[in-house]
Amino acid sequence: MQDYPHHYRAVATSGPVGDVLLESDGLDPLPSASPKEFGGPGDRWSPETLLVAAVADCFVLSFRAVAAASKLAWVSLKCEAEGTLSRIEGTTSFTEFVVRATLEIDQDTDEARAHRILEKAEKICLITNSLSGFTHLNAVVVTVPS
Repeated sequence: MQDYPHHYRAVATSGPVGDVLLESDGLDPLPSASPKEFGGPGDRWSPETLLVAAVADCFVLSFRAVAAASKLAWVSLKCEAEGTLSRIEGTTSFTEFVVRATLEIDQDTDEARAHRILEKAEKICLITNSLSGFTHLNAVVVTVPS
């Protein structure tokens, strides 16, 4: 890992109508548009869906790092994130994020330890730590036959 601070750069380009093209060095361009809730087409990634996806993605990557450091054997992790956008005192912002994580482990893996590692992943997730909305983790550990 590189020393801090890290710097990330993205460019958004658009005309008066149509998609916004998101670009960052070394990545494929990504078309974006307003979500249907704001009059957009509803068939593109939007800033809102990208933010919620970043919460889910960061949780999974944080879990992978903690699980690797803890030498936890696991089979799969599915993370669903839901963000609540509200308008409070004239300001629109995300007020809450719910993270639903379902972790599959082998029957020989300690379930309580797996839960602790899921909770640690939530605590170290840099995306949720950077947001003002409250985050709830609902974690389920499922044991599967080896």
